[in-house]
This record gives sequence, structure tokens and C-alpha cells, in this order.
Amino acid sequence: MNRFLNVGDIGDLHKALQEAMEIKNDRFKYVELGRNKTLLMVFFNSSLRTRLSTQKAALNLGMNVIVLDVNQGAWKLETERGVIMDGDKSEHLLEAIPVMGCYCDLIGVRSFAGLQDRDYDYAETIYHQFLKYSGKPVFAMETATVHPLQAFADLITIEEHKPVKRPKVVLTWAPHPKALPQAVPNSFAEWMNAADVDFVITHPEGYELDPKFVGNAVVEYDQRKALEGAHFVYAKNWSCPGVTRPADYGKVLSKDMRWTIDAEHMSWTDNAHFMHCLPVRRNMIVTDDVIEAPTSLVIPEAANREISATVVIKRMIG
Repeated sequence: MNRFLNVGDIGDLHKALQEAMEIKNDRFKYVELGRNKTLLMVFFNSSLRTRLSTQKAALNLGMNVIVLDVNQGAWKLETERGVIMDGDKSEHLLEAIPVMGCYCDLIGVRSFAGLQDRDYDYAETIYHQFLKYSGKPVFAMETATVHPLQAFADLITIEEHKPVKRPKVVLTWAPHPKALPQAVPNSFAEWMNAADVDFVITHPEGYELDPKFVGNAVVEYDQRKALEGAHFVYAKNWSCPGVTRPADYGKVLSKDMRWTIDAEHMSWTDNAHFMHCLPVRRNMIVTDDVIEAPTSLVIPEAANREISATVVIKRMIG
């Protein structure tokens, strides 16, 4: 496996889930696999779970790990070709990437959507530059449009806690004070479409995700109707994806608190588990009582980030 960006890169999903459970039972089963190999983790934006879980995954496999925070402790990098570099950026990514590739066997990249230019964000320019110029396998630790390690961990968590063979899973938009990218909902939708679940997406009008991620999901604008009978409720904010309103890409169109997941919302479900990728804005995305309830899975799914990363890294160096 030379790249990991979308669900198709993982191959047979059932086998990937089996491998995840195998690794969860023995995290160090493949500790010799990464001996004398080095993972370089490159961060263009902040991280907590991704940084810790991915580094732990590499250590589980016996790898050395280098962490580079581009915004702290490195030259400021230019990412665009054709730019006259007479500003504050001292090095171009097109020289930096092959240099990085000299020092490692595998690269994980975390970037973030600019939310200004939809075409640029959805082209995944930075990720593909690493893939093209590093000479090494590259996996996404979240990019402008996807977060596959999170979605894989979410699927592992659902598989562990599903009360029926084919559970109903609902992805619901929730309010947030800032404009957020669509990476988490995009990947969650993509992976749920590939899984054996009954998948529904609910959000206000104007927040339609890109059709390539929506896939065969049912889109329901009535949140109550969407949540009825749900076994899992995945709450997440995202800014306008610009599908039906290109000029509104990256904008906050609504802060409607009626979409906040509270006890009443959960009462419409079939005793559903609550899920969120974290970090979460309490009492905007979800109320205290729901996120602290026994049915909340936010900590187990965060813990499974180590497992999803271990499976992916193992396959890329094996």
C-alpha cells in the first residue's frame, strides 16, 4: 500500500476490520516489522489525538519516529509554484519534500483546508505533492477534504458496539462558532457507505456534502426524522461545502442551536450511542449530559485511533 487517503486504499474492509481486532488484542504482535524503519509525521496544523495515536502506532510496530511541526521549528514553506519568494517564506515545499523523503521510510501528512478556494482544497494539492515528490509512501493524517484514520477508527468503534447486524448510523450537522472543513464528515460518509450500515445524513439546507462522499446515503433535512430509530448518532459541524452555493464555500450559514444534540434529540433514537471525533464544543455540538452519558463513545473511538493507525502503517511498511 503506497498511499492512504480514501476508503478504497485500504482494500477489503472486512479484512481490515479483522486485522484491527487482531492488533487490538496484541498491539505489539508486529513490533519487529518496523525495526530500523522511520516514520516522518509532518504537521501543517494543530493536533492532539492524531499526533499521539499515530506516534504510538509507529512505536507499536517498532519504528523510529520524527515529528516535524512546519509552523514551529521549521522554515516557513511556500506551497505554490510560480510565486516570487520575496516574502516571509524561505523554502519551497518542492525542495523540502524530497529532502524529507531522504530521512524516512514513510510519511504521514496533516494539512488543513484554507476554506477560500474550493478547487484548490478539493484537489488535495499538498498531499499529492508529498506523494509525487517524496519518493516514499504517504498517508493522510487529515487533509483539506478527508480524515481517513478517524473514519477507520469510527468504523472499528461501531463494529465493536453495534446492537444489530446492520445498524442505523446518522451523521448530523451541529452548530459551531467557527468555519470548519468538511474532512471528518466527508470521510465518515465515505467509510459508512462502504460499510454494512443503514446510513443517513442530516443537515440544514446549504450544507450538502460533495456527492462523491454522500454516495448512496439518505439525505434527510428533518433532523428528528433522520434520528428516529438510530443506533449511532455522529454529530459534527462543517462549513458550507459549496456544492449548491459555490460562492458560500467555507462560510458559516447557520448557528441554529436547535441542531445541538441534547437528551431530547437522543430520545428520538433507539437508545443510540453518541459519537464525535473530538475536540468538541460542549453545549454547542452536544450537551454535557449526552457526552457524559454511558452511551457516549467519544473516548473509545479516540482510543481506536491508535488501532486504525497501526493497521495502516503496518500495511504500508509490511
